[in-house]
Amino acid sequence: MFETFSALDLARFQFAFTISAHIIFPAFTIGLASFLAVLNALWLWKGDPVYLRLFDYWKTIFAVVFGMGVVSGIVMSYQFGTNWSVFSDKAGPIIGPLMGYEVLSAFFLEAGFLGVMLFGRQRVGEGVHMAATAIVAIGTLFSAFWILSVNSWMQTPTGHGVNAAGQFVPEDWWAVVFNPSFPYRLVHMVLAAYLTTAFMVGGVGAWHLIRSPDSRGAAIMFSMAMWMALAVTPLQIVAGDAHGLNTLEHQPAKIAAMEGHFEGFPQGGAPLILFGLPDDQAEVTRWKVEIPSLGSLILTHSLDAPLKGLKDFPPEDRPKSALIFWTFRIMVAVGFAMLGIGLWAAWARFRKRLYTARWLHLAAVAMAPSGFLAVLCGWITTEVGRQPFTVYGLLRTADSASPLQAGAVGASLVAFVLVYFVVFGVGTLYVLRLMSLRPRDRIETEEIGPTRTAAPGPVAGEGRND
Repeated sequence: MFETFSALDLARFQFAFTISAHIIFPAFTIGLASFLAVLNALWLWKGDPVYLRLFDYWKTIFAVVFGMGVVSGIVMSYQFGTNWSVFSDKAGPIIGPLMGYEVLSAFFLEAGFLGVMLFGRQRVGEGVHMAATAIVAIGTLFSAFWILSVNSWMQTPTGHGVNAAGQFVPEDWWAVVFNPSFPYRLVHMVLAAYLTTAFMVGGVGAWHLIRSPDSRGAAIMFSMAMWMALAVTPLQIVAGDAHGLNTLEHQPAKIAAMEGHFEGFPQGGAPLILFGLPDDQAEVTRWKVEIPSLGSLILTHSLDAPLKGLKDFPPEDRPKSALIFWTFRIMVAVGFAMLGIGLWAAWARFRKRLYTARWLHLAAVAMAPSGFLAVLCGWITTEVGRQPFTVYGLLRTADSASPLQAGAVGASLVAFVLVYFVVFGVGTLYVLRLMSLRPRDRIETEEIGPTRTAAPGPVAGEGRND
């Protein structure tokens, strides 16, 4: 059944599948945890019960998504010892402690205070509950910090030596953690998580505005999400540009593959290839649609700076262009679509039509999963672009795999696919069902507790400012 593929190919497919299934959950929970902290703070500040209802609405969704993220992450990590034992042995002295720090300083914060955030408001009081909510949000950011430090070290390894057993060992932990690409990747990923959450929250708010135009909770969700889209998307574009400059400095072959440039441009003037079909075998990008010299300007901020092509690197050291050429363009296209939605919402807000612009609401619903698509395409671009190395320039992927038979790896791959589609498919459908339920706009006094009382009078439509 698996004769067509080698054990290495199947191990790569398995890791790609499991991490793709995993990454969408933390990308959502990082932003959602901060959103919950903001909602809770607004409830404490304004005493407006609609913020409490929105907090309770989204905390249930957060709990389910957080659980799926934990399960998928634990399963994924076991593959280091099963399919990638050579990599674990050689990089373990660096990767192991960093992942341990993630558990100790981040996961313990999230898991330890999650119960208080979900169930403890009436038991510990508003102040402690707010602190627990903030700690959960901080924990998700710490988790991103350590995981991205691990991945960034694999992309731009520094601060290490090699011992007699051929293992990478730390010589300068500061240089290991804060390796050259880490700050760019951290900012890029955190902003991506916030945008992922913003567009999901905005899509849900828009969906309920379409169905119930007088829903104040839906209006607040949509308004907050569109403010976030307008503020964060330009920052993400700037961060992406800085990340690209860093990648060009440390991984020029990846940039050449992303841009579809097989030939170098030693005198500058590289075109920007908008569309085309890279052919790695023939070493040419066919049917190109390009803009002269714009590639050099974007990639180097200069029209005459030299730019390497894939042919400037040995064939065995080149990433495959055919895939990441397109995943990179999809990610960029989604980013500019997000900016378009943010500007559209700003114009509608200016015209006092933010809550009645039906076409805007439909567009926001369509864009709800766009953050997940951008995150997946960004991950594929980053990881496939690092090939053929697991530790860039130092340890090849072919030399990192466990000595397993293709049949064994293939059987586990099939099992993963079946189980993941059942378990996480059901979980995703449940989350979508929760999102389809309209958040109640009224909250009874006894539901709020002794420290707050519900505002008198009708809630829907009151105080809904653009």
